Amino acid sequence: MLKLSQIRALIFDMDGVIYRGNTRLPGIPEFLSFLESHRINYICVTNNATRSAEQFSAKLADMKLQIPAEKILTSSEATASFISQHYPPGVKVLPVGEEGLISALESYGASIVSRHQDAELVVAGMDRQITYEKLTQATRAILSGKPFIGTNPDLTFPAADGINPGAGSILAAIEAASGVHPKVIGKPETTIFEMAMQRMDVDQSVTATLGDRLETDILCGQRVNITTILVMTGVTTSELLAADSIKPDYVFEDVPELLSQWEKEIL
Repeated sequence: MLKLSQIRALIFDMDGVIYRGNTRLPGIPEFLSFLESHRINYICVTNNATRSAEQFSAKLADMKLQIPAEKILTSSEATASFISQHYPPGVKVLPVGEEGLISALESYGASIVSRHQDAELVVAGMDRQITYEKLTQATRAILSGKPFIGTNPDLTFPAADGINPGAGSILAAIEAASGVHPKVIGKPETTIFEMAMQRMDVDQSVTATLGDRLETDILCGQRVNITTILVMTGVTTSELLAADSIKPDYVFEDVPELLSQWEKEIL
């Protein structure tokens, strides 16, 4: 475990850490300024696959936060990158997902199809326009032997007005129908954090992760052997933390409390 003063690179989540819904959480501009002034590299890694990095950057700009797209890695981009590395150009993908996933797949050279007969693999993520027909086509493709890849396993995500079903709930429905467990790219699987560290050109010895969810952010950090920091502004409650076997290295109520402690250690 690193001391806060030893951290030189930070992988942090967005939902429940930077914002909830369209509401910016306290202390984020000051925290970003602190990272930049102390030359601590960072990248935002989100399991949210509904938007592109550019769209997330624009959303953050609406909250008066200037985080460029190259500092944002989504599970849709990580999934599309993984597919481009393991399947030939033009591979026919049947997606269950939104624009962020489809545009990422296309940008990495995949061909999008809608019928199970045409598919070479199925990729599923968050889809707020999910239909029975989409579930049927995905299930039939998987039952015919096509690989099943999921962007992320989050069963829920924090919205401004409460907790909503997440991509993991959709993966669970397809898995229940097909009997096949997906290959997951996003947190807590290690692929997305490995990509993040490669993008920052750092290794585990100087890197930490900051998140709000034990079973994804913190577990993923533990699996790649980096320091883990939990904030209680997302889905994790004190009761959940006490009951769970996944224990972060640091726990703070919010980012301002983290920033205050980090500044003290640097002085």
